[in-house]
Amino acid sequence: MRICRFSVNGEVAFGVVEGPGADPADLVVATLEGHPFAPFAFTGARHAMGDVRLLAPVLPSKVVCIGKNYAEHIAEMGLPAPEAPVVFLKPSTSVIGPGDPIQLPRNSTRVDHEAELAVVIGRLCREVPREKALDVVLGYTVGNDVTARDFQQADGQWTRGKGHDSFCPLGPWVETELNPSGLQVQCFVDGEVRQDGNTASLMHDVPAIIEWVTAFMTLLPGDVILTGTPAGVGPLVPGNAVTALVEGIGPLTNPVVSR
Repeated sequence: MRICRFSVNGEVAFGVVEGPGADPADLVVATLEGHPFAPFAFTGARHAMGDVRLLAPVLPSKVVCIGKNYAEHIAEMGLPAPEAPVVFLKPSTSVIGPGDPIQLPRNSTRVDHEAELAVVIGRLCREVPREKALDVVLGYTVGNDVTARDFQQADGQWTRGKGHDSFCPLGPWVETELNPSGLQVQCFVDGEVRQDGNTASLMHDVPAIIEWVTAFMTLLPGDVILTGTPAGVGPLVPGNAVTALVEGIGPLTNPVVSR
């Protein structure tokens, strides 16, 4: 099932995307009553995908990110490999949806794309053991951990470099029926392949990440975990169109503009 959040005629709702593939011409959105974090029903309203605007599929209370989780990315950054997952946060105000512009800060000289598999939490959870980790997952979406690399390096910690408004594109929807292992993760800038990795190369897989994070933090329905980015990160400039793509989920495309 593909769960989306959308606006139409000034109203915002959750829906289920019906139809094959990711071509909007083939897709219909069936509107849900309420939200997808509990048993739900349909209102009966249906809209052609071309008639709605897709929004970020969830509004998380927090975005929990895992850094240094692909060996080749660690190598390209010249960093030591960590033994345990490296965790940082992006604020909820950094989240944008498909088609929304990534705004480059006025005083940054280097902003990079980072395509990632994103995990959407389906229920309140704490201290989840690895063997039950996938039970708390609603599904998966695509994330782009946009990073002001110069700020990240200058500060010695990552909040400013990762936390700007618009630095967390998510979408286009949440896929609930997906095995998170062995998925191709790619990034394209103006149609050119920049990143091409696979979640089979994650140093800490999704169950391990959930176990680690929930050992010290309560996760709420709709919270998002970004699982790390493969090698190939690179700069964005105004006028670019950046597409993050995870196998089994639709593409997430955002234009890049100056703030």
